[in-house]
Amino acid sequence: MNGDFTYQVGDVVRMKKAHPCGSYEWEITRVGMDFGIKCRGCGHFVMLPRAKFEKNVRDVLVHKE
Repeated sequence: MNGDFTYQVGDVVRMKKAHPCGSYEWEITRVGMDFGIKCRGCGHFVMLPRAKFEKNVRDVLVHKE
C-alpha cells in the first residue's frame, strides 16, 4: 500500500507472511505511532510500529468508511 492511505480501526488487512496459526488476515484494533492488530484466525493480539506494519501489509480486504 502507499504511504498516503489512512488505516482505520476495524479495517481488515492481509499481511505478507502468515501467522503461525495459518491466517493471513488481521483486524486493526488501534492506530497511531503503533498499530494494534488481532489475528482473524486465532485472536492473537500484536502491537507493531507503524513503519513495520505498513511495510508488511499486502492488501486491505475490508475498509471501514
